[in-house]
Amino acid sequence: MFKARFAVAVCALVALGAHAQTIQPLTSLQAAAESHVKSQLPPTRGKYFVSATHLDPRLRLADCTQALETFVANNGTVQTRTTIGVRCPAPAGWTIYVPVVVETEAPVLVLRRALPRRARVEAPDVELQTRRLPGIASNLVNDMSALQGRRLRRALPAGSPLTMDVLDRDVLVQRGQQVTLVAATGGIEIRAQGKALGDGGAQDRIRVQNVNSLKIVEGVVENAGTVRVDL
Repeated sequence: MFKARFAVAVCALVALGAHAQTIQPLTSLQAAAESHVKSQLPPTRGKYFVSATHLDPRLRLADCTQALETFVANNGTVQTRTTIGVRCPAPAGWTIYVPVVVETEAPVLVLRRALPRRARVEAPDVELQTRRLPGIASNLVNDMSALQGRRLRRALPAGSPLTMDVLDRDVLVQRGQQVTLVAATGGIEIRAQGKALGDGGAQDRIRVQNVNSLKIVEGVVENAGTVRVDL
């Protein structure tokens, strides 16, 4: 997607700047894109490395007489790889799209030994190391408390850093399980028996069937045997 969008921009803008007396430095576009990404990153105990992709040196853009404007393309959010639009707001201005990559150097829990899929991660299984990894600091797991109620999404070898995307919530309610439906109204709590129609972890929303009325409702998993529903 990055390459296709950039190629279109190059074709359109090479001709635009071909006759310009003053050319916008490409480094200024990269710097503007990197600055925008840095301003959107959450705090970290470590260090961010933000790098914009090198632009085609054939690109010739008229020097912008106003301050450059920047934005995340497609109304997205800053991620490991993000496309930043850099715009010259002057009359007959231009817009270029710059891919930016984020890496983080920070403390992260690393597996001491290989663990299978769906395994819980315990304190003896990990050690804290400083690593430089693709992604944003908030995605790195550096505290054992973040592992509570979670299991590995897939098997991982020894030496693997733990990030939030390799973890799944622990399944508290399984499809077909008998659960207690709890609803509150006017200070009164109503309970009924139900059957879970899907798996769910803590605070997940799942569909449940009331075994008496056969009505299907949606509720939030509170614990291994309780689903709270709205009346």
